[in-house]
Amino acid sequence: MGKLPFELIQREILIKREAETDLNLGCYPDKRTTEELADYGIINLDKPKGPTSHQVSDFVQKILHIRKSGHSGTLDPAVTGILPVAIGRATRIVEVLLKAGKEYVGVMHLHKDIDEKLIRKVCNEFIGKIIQKPPLRSSVKRVEREREIYYLEIMEIDGKDVLFKAGTQAGTYIRKLCHDIGEKLKIGAHMAELRRTKVGPFLEDTKVTLQDLTDAYHYWKSENNEKLLRKCIQPIENAVKHIPKIWVLDSAVNSLTHGMDLKIPGIVKLESGIEPENTVAVMTLKDELIGIGIAKLSSEIIMKEEKGIAVKIHKVFMLSDFYKQKS
Repeated sequence: MGKLPFELIQREILIKREAETDLNLGCYPDKRTTEELADYGIINLDKPKGPTSHQVSDFVQKILHIRKSGHSGTLDPAVTGILPVAIGRATRIVEVLLKAGKEYVGVMHLHKDIDEKLIRKVCNEFIGKIIQKPPLRSSVKRVEREREIYYLEIMEIDGKDVLFKAGTQAGTYIRKLCHDIGEKLKIGAHMAELRRTKVGPFLEDTKVTLQDLTDAYHYWKSENNEKLLRKCIQPIENAVKHIPKIWVLDSAVNSLTHGMDLKIPGIVKLESGIEPENTVAVMTLKDELIGIGIAKLSSEIIMKEEKGIAVKIHKVFMLSDFYKQKS
């Protein structure tokens, strides 16, 4: 079974120093109120066939009566599947998911009959780095660019229809991939159906439909039953499960929310395998997301040294003064 790159990495938690968190400051993500989740969460939406991704994001705003939402990567109107939609203050987290690996299950229709062994052989040749030019009806500039196919599994072949599963780098066009495979086979091919089954850490086991969300909101508002809505809206922290993390002292949180970079003395623990220029999530000891930044030192150096800037903070998500000591 294929895995995206982050799923292949085994990380350990390295303890830099012992510390405890003040229960009077902050809030564990699963303890947030439903109102807070509705303004600071993410929905693993199952996009239906028909509307654009932008329209689906707009539907979410109308259902929840909110003003801001953002989706994690465009799906064609005819394509279904996983479309994480961040809401309210969490909207900017989609930038982390835009760069995450994706998985698709689709049907490629071949234009002529051909030997199955040759189909499998040619598909295997597309695993790895490939060069793609976006299709004519794309929203980006049509220039050749390198993309990586992490895995391409042929699940079933029925005549001219090939059922496949593909794990790809963000920005890979599956429609173009099917076309290029057909060109290589010298018989032509096109994408007949496609469903996205994975976006970074978001899988199908937590997906919800627009109808699920509509029903959940109704029960919350009309019957004061929040159970279904809390299943639909996940904490923002679930959107950073695929990137390495660094946890900090309570006393370091407030300065970070004001845009200060993370220095080594503020670090309590971190995950192994961090390298300079990696995107990392900076967390409280209650596992709250403070912000996203770029690592300037490796895990190994951070563990050895006592001074220096470990992370240049790029985006802050936690509200300012959320961890300000009460006098």
